Amino acid sequence: MSGVRSAAVGVWVGVGSRDETPEQHGCSHFLEHLLFKGTPSRTALDISVALDSVGGEFNAYTAKEYTVFHARILDRDLPMAIDVLGDMISSSLITSDDVEAEREVILDEIAMHDDDADDVVHNLFAAQAYGADTPLGRGIAGTFDSIRGMSRETIADFYRARYRPENMVVAAAGNLDHDEVVRQVEAAFGRQGFLDTVADPIAPRAGTPLPVASGTVTETRAFEQANVVLGVPGFGRDDERRFALSIVNATLGGGTSSRLFQEVREKRGLAYSVYSFVSGHADTGVIGVAVGCLPEKTEETLATVRAELAKLAAHGITADELRLAKGQLAGGVVLGLEDSASRMSRLGKAELVHDQMLTIDDVLHRMDAVTLEECREVARLYGGPEILAIVGP
Repeated sequence: MSGVRSAAVGVWVGVGSRDETPEQHGCSHFLEHLLFKGTPSRTALDISVALDSVGGEFNAYTAKEYTVFHARILDRDLPMAIDVLGDMISSSLITSDDVEAEREVILDEIAMHDDDADDVVHNLFAAQAYGADTPLGRGIAGTFDSIRGMSRETIADFYRARYRPENMVVAAAGNLDHDEVVRQVEAAFGRQGFLDTVADPIAPRAGTPLPVASGTVTETRAFEQANVVLGVPGFGRDDERRFALSIVNATLGGGTSSRLFQEVREKRGLAYSVYSFVSGHADTGVIGVAVGCLPEKTEETLATVRAELAKLAAHGITADELRLAKGQLAGGVVLGLEDSASRMSRLGKAELVHDQMLTIDDVLHRMDAVTLEECREVARLYGGPEILAIVGP
C-alpha cells in the first residue's frame, strides 16, 4: 500500500480455546496475556515502551480457533514491531511471578465479561448449541475455577507444544517491501533456535461435522433488558454456500434496511438493537438473531423474530433484496480494506484459517455470481431446529 505511511503486522497462531482439554480451559487466553510479560532481552515495560514511544497500537486477542498478536505503526517502525513480536512469541519467559500476577488480572476480566449481558447470552447460546463441556461450548477466557487451578507448568507445556512455526502465519500490510519483511521475520523469530526445532505435527481439526443441539436455556440476571439469541444449525466456515448465506444474512438483519430492523425496531418499536449473525468454525456453525428488549416485550419480540425466520425459510428472499444485499456487501468488503490493519487481518485469516487466498476481485465475483435460487436454498436453514438463549430479570 504505497500511498500510506503506516504498516500493520500480525502473528496468527493456530491455537484457541477449542484446542484445550478441560484442565487447560482458558490456557490460550492466559498465555496471550503472559507473552507480554517479558523475554530474556526485554522486560514487560520494555515491550510497552517500544511501541508507545512511536505512537504504535499494540494488542492481542484469543478466539476459539486462533490467537492473534498485532501492531500498527508508522512504516519506518515496522522492523522494530516485528522484532518485538518475534521476541515475545519465540522467547517468552512465563515466570511463576508473572503467572500469579496475571492470574488476578484474568479473574477480573472474567468478572467484567460476566457483567456484560451480551457476553453472557452468547456464551449461554454456545453452551446450548455445542454442549457446555465441549471445547466449542466453553467460554474462551476460562472459569474462576479453571484459572485459579491452572499451574505455571500447564501453561508452559501448552506454549511449547502449540506455539510452533508450522502453526503460525505472519501477515503484514502497508508501505513495506515483502523481501525485507521476510528477512526481518527470520531474524526476529530466529532466537533460541525457534525456527530450527522439529515438533510433532498438529492434527487438523476439520473432519466429521460437529452436531449442534437444539433447545432452550435461560439464566436469571438483574439486567435491565432481556437479552435473547435465537439460532439454528449452520455449516462450517469454508462451505461453498457461505457467499449465498452472507447475502441472506444481510437481508435478514445486516443493516437498517434489513427485515429484522424494519419489523422489530422501525414498525413495532420492540428493541433498540437487533441483528442477525453467522458463526462458522472449521467443522460446524450456527446462524441466528440477537436482540435486546424490555423484559415485558420478550414474548412479542420472540414471536416477531420467529415469524420473520419462518417467512424467510418458506419463501427465501426477493430479487430486489438480492440486488440490495450484493451492493451492501460489496461496499462493505471494499471500504473495510482502506487501512493497513484490516488488510493485514484479511491476509492472516485467509492464510491460517481458510487456507485459501481469494483476491478482493475474487470475493466480489463470487458474491456477484450468487443466484436467487441459491439464496432460497440457504434460507431454508432458518427453518431448522431452534436454539434459544435468554438472559434477564
